[in-house]
Amino acid sequence: MTDFSTALSVAASGMRSQTHRLQHLSENIANADTPGYRRKLISFQADRSAGQVSGGVAPGPVRLDQTALPEIYDPSHPMADESGHYAGSNVDLVIELADAREAQRSYEANLKIFDQVRQMSSSLNDLLRR
Repeated sequence: MTDFSTALSVAASGMRSQTHRLQHLSENIANADTPGYRRKLISFQADRSAGQVSGGVAPGPVRLDQTALPEIYDPSHPMADESGHYAGSNVDLVIELADAREAQRSYEANLKIFDQVRQMSSSLNDLLRR
């Protein structure tokens, strides 16, 4: 039964990690037009809970994308300098939407694995009770 528990734990860690990723992607999309906003990036690392590698993943630290902010010319903007420019956001909506779709599909794949392991465990328990 520990194999089933391990599989459930790994799938659950994948779902948790993709949930964190989707939260940051949503923040990036919401702030795409915010002057000076830097997109947030998150990477995954091996889950080392209880001092061991469990086979699962955990979200790593959030980093800010250091890509240069675009200079936007709009002399009427309140944040424009004397030359009429202000720093825009380095969020690319196409990239964010593609990343969100990838994270959603990964979440769904982990959910499907979680459900299949749960069904197999239930079937095995039914067989053992007979």
